[in-house]
Amino acid sequence: MTINCKGNLVDVSSPKVMGILNITPDSFFDGGKYKNETDILLQTEKMLSDGATFIDVGAYSSRPGAKHISEEEELQRIVPVINLLINNFPEIIISVDTFRSKVALETINSGAAIINDISGGKMDAKMFETVANLQVPYILMHMLGTPQSMQQNPVYKDVIEEIISFFAEQIYKLHQLKLNDIIIDVGFGFGKTINHNFEILKNLSLFKSLDAPILAGISRKSMLYKTLDISAQEALNATTSANTIALLNGATILRVHDVKEAMEAVKIVNQIL
Repeated sequence: MTINCKGNLVDVSSPKVMGILNITPDSFFDGGKYKNETDILLQTEKMLSDGATFIDVGAYSSRPGAKHISEEEELQRIVPVINLLINNFPEIIISVDTFRSKVALETINSGAAIINDISGGKMDAKMFETVANLQVPYILMHMLGTPQSMQQNPVYKDVIEEIISFFAEQIYKLHQLKLNDIIIDVGFGFGKTINHNFEILKNLSLFKSLDAPILAGISRKSMLYKTLDISAQEALNATTSANTIALLNGATILRVHDVKEAMEAVKIVNQIL
């Protein structure tokens, strides 16, 4: 259970934390918060010092109903940030949150190490070929529909079976292209009802049958704050609870806004496991 990040093998058999750096103006929790170099560097430094192994940078908001932006705007937002982070933190492992193959290519060439695709290869036909040619770790996420449509009326006959089938098919395609460093993300909140999300969390261990590291991205999501009738800003305790369950059920990467608390959950679970 290792992934090759720019020549360095990262062991993901023991849980790791991925810190979220949104540089979008409209993300559901921290949109517009990190809009200048000082804010970006301070937040990145904090997440790294708190224990993040990876920093996931996103320039396209994928919250339900988010505004669609062009490929050019996404590149204009994200490439300067990649350069800024590499220059200030030379050892940083950057994951890029994009579903576009051109953005993947240009950000990897700028120094990023991982591609995190919310569409699992479904929104850009060239994505699989691109990541295979680049030979970079690829986070394969499941999403029903698009960010603009995914929460309108998500319906499954069997949510677990359908997502596992999706992963099996996409992993097969990637293996045919000789890409082996594949991480799966069940896509909490991406085309799922609250009940779907909790069913997936309860049965997350079933996804271990795919023999790929499992990333859990539950941080401050609506499945938590709507269940508790609170806001995303108040959902840190709920996030820690859900992250702990995910770890106990097989997650090996936690993608979070709050790295310190996620690292504490990892340390506690490690004592049990």
